Amino acid sequence: MKKFTLAFAAFVVAATSALAAQADVLTPAFGRTIDLGGVNGVAYYTVKKEGFHVVATLANPESQSVRFEAVLAPGQSVIVSSPNAYGEAPTKVEISRQNDDVHVERLPVTN
Repeated sequence: MKKFTLAFAAFVVAATSALAAQADVLTPAFGRTIDLGGVNGVAYYTVKKEGFHVVATLANPESQSVRFEAVLAPGQSVIVSSPNAYGEAPTKVEISRQNDDVHVERLPVTN
């Protein structure tokens, strides 16, 4: 199952790489790659009556994948992060909803 999950995540990342290079704005149901250094994956969202349902799936070759879900109303955001080496700040990506757009932005490293 682990190999299937990693293979699927790799397929999704490869299929969405061109989209990721073009813009930081997501389109409903189309993914964007997320690079957190030690783990990588894809994020997408769908429109639901309660808000925009954001899903991020992250993995690396040596561990099981992790799936993160959140429902965002206008003006809300969520940060997905991955720790780095001891003494280094974590790598962070912010996924935010601004009116009817969802933005993905890698945040600067700060201590």
